Amino acid sequence: MERDRPLCLGCADLAHLVFLPRGDTALTRRATRYSRLTAVVVRFSRTRKRYERQGVLVEEEALARAEQECLADADARERARERAADRREQIDEQYRAAFATEVGRRFPQCPTAVRHAIAEHACLKYSGRIGRSAAARQFDDAAVDLAVHAHVRHAHTDYDQRLARGMERAEARAAVRSKVEQVLESWRGGALA
Repeated sequence: MERDRPLCLGCADLAHLVFLPRGDTALTRRATRYSRLTAVVVRFSRTRKRYERQGVLVEEEALARAEQECLADADARERARERAADRREQIDEQYRAAFATEVGRRFPQCPTAVRHAIAEHACLKYSGRIGRSAAARQFDDAAVDLAVHAHVRHAHTDYDQRLARGMERAEARAAVRSKVEQVLESWRGGALA
């Protein structure tokens, strides 16, 4: 764009550049580093109502140099990615175990297997559930309680069946509230359910 008007690549003096599509971060980073002139290619998404990056235009020599470097260290980058993925999984396992321990602290009579099931469900990656929230990562009592309440509601009552019959969510929750509280009280160490 120039003066609010689109230009073709030739008119913009960019015709000598080659298109590098998005997707390979290492290649893009290196190619843009070696290219004296670069241009980001975007496309407007009508559904998201924003511009989205499609790739970059770089000099052909810069792209060739970047491709050679990427081929030379591809194995090392793959091993680093695998180590990072393993480390993230290990951290996530430790978090789930700590969450299960916190459930046990709040509800000492809750069976160990159930504690771990609650943690697995609540802390599932990319789920948007309470266990992935910032409050849960700080082991906030309210966040842990919400996860346990949700488990009891779904696993120890007929809440899901009520929803399947067309009952409104608020009405179904009210209908099973006493059963949920009964189970929670037994897990806290009070009267048996």
